[in-house]
Amino acid sequence: MLESLNYNMFFQQMLGSSANSAGIGGNMVPMSDLSSPAVQSQLKAAGIDTGSKQYQTVVKSMMDAGSGGGYVSISALKNRMRRYDKDGDYISPFSGMAGLVVTDKNRAEKNRIISIPESSREEMFELTKREFLRENGVGNGDTTKRTDVYLNLYRKMPKKDRLAAGNTLDQYERAYTQAFVDAVKAADPKWEPGKQIPFGALDGITRESVESTLVKSGNSLVRKSSASGSALDLHA
Repeated sequence: MLESLNYNMFFQQMLGSSANSAGIGGNMVPMSDLSSPAVQSQLKAAGIDTGSKQYQTVVKSMMDAGSGGGYVSISALKNRMRRYDKDGDYISPFSGMAGLVVTDKNRAEKNRIISIPESSREEMFELTKREFLRENGVGNGDTTKRTDVYLNLYRKMPKKDRLAAGNTLDQYERAYTQAFVDAVKAADPKWEPGKQIPFGALDGITRESVESTLVKSGNSLVRKSSASGSALDLHA
């Protein structure tokens, strides 16, 4: 599955009001002729590697969107190729990294639990604790810096592991948050998110103490009950 794109406006602009602007003599070529020797020579002369995965990915997406019809600008083709890496994977303009788009190829891999750097876990723990205290346990999507932690993690990981790394860090984040909730309720059984957190309620909670209660179960991190030893699903 490729990025979701709307090519209707793109093809209308390419077609223009007449076909006079198209053809080998101009900067526009028919999509249906892209594989012809003449057009292939023109593309190569423009510096396009027609054997690259970037080119193949872009052409496939355009052909699928336009049902094989319309015209394409060589300059537009080159510009779109820059959005993909040498493996034909989309590079996010937000992060500048590839490997963060869920595709049919990696869908099953993204839910894995994998080893991630301790520095990223520590960064997430400290941020989660700081924001939990500041917001009295209420998640604030407007001010949170969670995205920065995930981006820092992705930069440390191989492209093929970035989605799984994000899934793993998400589960650690949930565990940290649940540990804070449990600690506050132990200090004040009537506490609810939004109410003032008792002073010092989180002082005894460390990243290591939380992680020591976690075990991997399939594609999940679960917490062991200190009373029975049974696993508690963090996603419940």
